[in-house]
Amino acid sequence: MSTGKDRRRSALSWLLVAGLFLLCAVLGVLQYRWIGEVSVAARDRLRGSLQASLNRLSLDFNGEISTACRALLPSAPGSDSLAAETEVAARYAQWKTGRRGRMYRHIAIAEPRNKTLVLRNLDLDKAQFETAEWPPDWLPIKQRLENMMSPGTRQRRGFPGPPPEDRGTVFDLPIFSIPAPGRPAAEFGPAASPFLIFDLNPEYARDVLLPELLQRYLETGGTLDYQVEVLSRQRTPLVVFQSDPGVRVAARADASVGLFEAPDYQIFRPSPGPGGRGRGPARGGPSPDSGRWQLFVRHRAGSLEAVVAQARWRNLAVTAGVLLLMLASVAALITYTRRAQKLAGLQMDFVAGISHELRTPLTVIHTAAYNLRGKLAANPAQVERYGVLIQQESGRLKDLVEQVLRFSGVTAGRAIQNPEPLSVPDLLEDTLESTKAVFQQAGCTVEKHIDPGLPLVMGDPMALQQAFRNLLHNAARHGAGDSRWVGVSASRAGTHAKLALEIRVADRGPGIPADEQAHIFEPFYRGRRALQDQIHGTGLGLNLAMKIVQAHGGSIQVKSVAPTGVEFIVRLPAAPAGDPS
Repeated sequence: MSTGKDRRRSALSWLLVAGLFLLCAVLGVLQYRWIGEVSVAARDRLRGSLQASLNRLSLDFNGEISTACRALLPSAPGSDSLAAETEVAARYAQWKTGRRGRMYRHIAIAEPRNKTLVLRNLDLDKAQFETAEWPPDWLPIKQRLENMMSPGTRQRRGFPGPPPEDRGTVFDLPIFSIPAPGRPAAEFGPAASPFLIFDLNPEYARDVLLPELLQRYLETGGTLDYQVEVLSRQRTPLVVFQSDPGVRVAARADASVGLFEAPDYQIFRPSPGPGGRGRGPARGGPSPDSGRWQLFVRHRAGSLEAVVAQARWRNLAVTAGVLLLMLASVAALITYTRRAQKLAGLQMDFVAGISHELRTPLTVIHTAAYNLRGKLAANPAQVERYGVLIQQESGRLKDLVEQVLRFSGVTAGRAIQNPEPLSVPDLLEDTLESTKAVFQQAGCTVEKHIDPGLPLVMGDPMALQQAFRNLLHNAARHGAGDSRWVGVSASRAGTHAKLALEIRVADRGPGIPADEQAHIFEPFYRGRRALQDQIHGTGLGLNLAMKIVQAHGGSIQVKSVAPTGVEFIVRLPAAPAGDPS
């Protein structure tokens, strides 16, 4: 009945374990899918956040240019070009002392004179305008502005049309297109106005303006998270800026945005009308295809997909670690539970065995004492016989109690009480003398061989006697066999640096089966043969011997090849040479 219950309980335990493993597998699959969905959302969020940062960077870059242009444009429109030049020069002299004073490398005014445009160049050091020849790379701008002054163009209203395809860093703005207070904008047109021409300083943009904006929008903790490259939109694109010199980003960029839009739409944009609606055409934010330059960024990990993939694998690794930890916890719980169950069974066997061991000598002593109270007390021979019996059984009872108390002390960490230098031959002689009655009762012959001149060992004499007594009792009870022979030997072992003593206790009994040799040193364990033959014992002897030997820094091992007998080998370190004998 008990076996059937144990089997059903074991089957339920394994079903529970299988269910837990299946649940962990399902959780792992679901977590994998959820992490994949989260990774996609994270990638889109990162891409959107990056593009928003680039759009703000582009707006700030263009805003810096527009602010500089506003600072130089005359505040009072009129027809006097000389007055315009004087005001622009004065504004520049004041503006160049600020932090953006090196934004432009050339500033000039194109004045309409006799159906042509005269170039008045501003000397940036003297803050004065001087007539100059048109630079070759500015000739397309001159041609475009002169075309705007033709009679057909003069009838139009609005701002200059798009500049040539290879625009470089030069742009122009009409000076007198800002209406004075109280005057309608229609009275002013670009055809009759002089133009203020700006040439942006690429070195300033590369060394000052772009690094500041990148630090503001793309840095985290003082480190630029992205590799950045800025290219011009000319027929042959030029590299304007690279955060990592020599590293090309445009081919595999995570995002891009246009830079350096002409500032006329910001400066001359009509003011909002009633209700906040502008009177001019609406204009959206920056796009990758707008502007004279294009900024490309790529994450330093390789791409945003690589960043998301790394985060995904980290999350998967953490999830797998948690699931493995759960499985390991379940496995450990099962293992420890089974060990606890096994230990509980062994303890029950120990209780049953020690109860029997205690009952037998107590019963014998009680019976002998009862008999001695009667007529047998007058018979000296019977009194002596019962006295010997009482002495034997009380000694057996004393040994049993001593072994249980010693096991309790060893388990509590008190295996060694009073260590002192010991002579192993003397220790073995005392042990054999105390076990003589056991060998006589078993009918065993003890053969002793001890090498002369053995070194001393440091140890507790009572504990070591207990350990060797257990080995000798074990040999007498379980291994005597038909030969009735037990061998005890002691010899020197190890090297001079690590000198040790080796004590062997051997018998010629039936031996220990191979499957039991790994368990014989476990507490409360008794082999199949001991149980079948109903040999007295508690299952503590070998475990107690092993713990005592290990507490002395030694080791114990067993050699047995059934049916040739058993040999226990105890190795103890020798005492240091300076210890007194």
